[in-house]
Amino acid sequence: MTETVYIPPQGNNRGGHNGRFIPPLLILPFLAYNLVVFTLFGGNPVNWGAGLFALPMPSGVSWAVSAGDFLLVVGIICLFIEVLKSTNSARASIMEHMLSMVVFVAFLIEFLLVGAASSSVFFLLMVMSLIDVVAGFTVSITSASRDVSMN
Repeated sequence: MTETVYIPPQGNNRGGHNGRFIPPLLILPFLAYNLVVFTLFGGNPVNWGAGLFALPMPSGVSWAVSAGDFLLVVGIICLFIEVLKSTNSARASIMEHMLSMVVFVAFLIEFLLVGAASSSVFFLLMVMSLIDVVAGFTVSITSASRDVSMN
């Protein structure tokens, strides 16, 4: 039985960011949450329901966007970019996956131990971070198994 292993040539980078290290982007909503809840909301997570703005809709009803809604949209955009980053097979992506795990652990610890993190907004951001970790490792393992073929 012979094994065939494909080793891509140097400089081949399928992920698109040329092996550059990009820190986990979900740290941005994590930091924004903490900055806002402790400086503007006085440690009270209930204030995430406060309205930021309202847009009139063609139906005649206004669509109210809260601060929490806005932060969740930012988190979803960061999650999308993180999933795109996870398709990279460069060595830097392993470090990025490990740091994504650190971000998730920070979310989890704060959610369990800090009263200001006891909100649905923070919980959903933590779930996004968990999805980032699971998706990153899953995509990396799947793409790595395609690079190695055994005959």
